[in-house]
Amino acid sequence: MNIGMIAHDAKKKLMQNFCIAYRGILSKHTLYATGTTGRLIEEVTNLPVHKFLAGHLGGEQQLGSQIGHNQIDIMIFLRDPLTKKSHEPEVNNIFQLCDEHNIPLATNLATAELLIKALDRGDLDWRELYKS
Repeated sequence: MNIGMIAHDAKKKLMQNFCIAYRGILSKHTLYATGTTGRLIEEVTNLPVHKFLAGHLGGEQQLGSQIGHNQIDIMIFLRDPLTKKSHEPEVNNIFQLCDEHNIPLATNLATAELLIKALDRGDLDWRELYKS
């Protein structure tokens, strides 16, 4: 399955730790991320990550395009709700696209862990049927 990953600056270390903890599961799937997040994930896990531009430079839009074409199966977006972002419309666009295309979306660590464990159990295999 294709896993999209974005982390705001205040959550990048958390994303790295998440990817270290679940490296075994993530290694069985294809990872997509905004530029800086992808680079940081690669550095700590040695997993290949398809990297788009940095989020604020259009990476969130590029990932949104993948979601819009139903090419992402799970989205993990560790966001910082306390800091206003200048690119807030792109952030909200990701949420809307996931809702429109029935793509499971985690915006915090607790939900990300639930999704990744469900993925490993096969609970999200329905995505393959949904994409057809």
